[in-house]
Amino acid sequence: MAFSKQHKGVMQEQYVDWLKKSQAMILVEYSGLDMKGINSIRSKAREAGGEFHVVKNTLLTNVFKAQNIPVDEKLLSGSTAVGFAFTDAPAMAKAMTDFVKGNEVFKVKGGYLGTQIMSASQIKALADLPPLPVMRGKLLGMLQAPASQLVRTLAEPARGLAAVIKANSEKAG
Repeated sequence: MAFSKQHKGVMQEQYVDWLKKSQAMILVEYSGLDMKGINSIRSKAREAGGEFHVVKNTLLTNVFKAQNIPVDEKLLSGSTAVGFAFTDAPAMAKAMTDFVKGNEVFKVKGGYLGTQIMSASQIKALADLPPLPVMRGKLLGMLQAPASQLVRTLAEPARGLAAVIKANSEKAG
């Protein structure tokens, strides 16, 4: 489908907006995927806090170059769609890799974490990370552990002193 120069400019502006909002981008090949499948992956992308869009390789390449993002020609060849992770990169990677398992026509090519190029295997590793709420919980637990140990350490001498005073009062009484 041919686009006018004005329409291409609008599309490139939209790509720039998506890039600026994204923590990560997962590039996939979708050749042969029907609209039902595309709508299904779009729904999964929204659940993961992002969006999924079919893109024009040449326009996305131009945007990458304009934004000083390294371009991997292998990622931007053939039919390309992008999962833009706006809030949780591991969740988007998981949504994309899970969708691949049930589809022979859908394949993760690779992606970007920030402006760093990632291979398909690195995307899989990103997908294997725990979800953001779980990571936050672990971090909070790690931060609270030293404080609770400090409280126990400070309270221990007082407990010991109280036990000695109680024992002496029982002997005297």
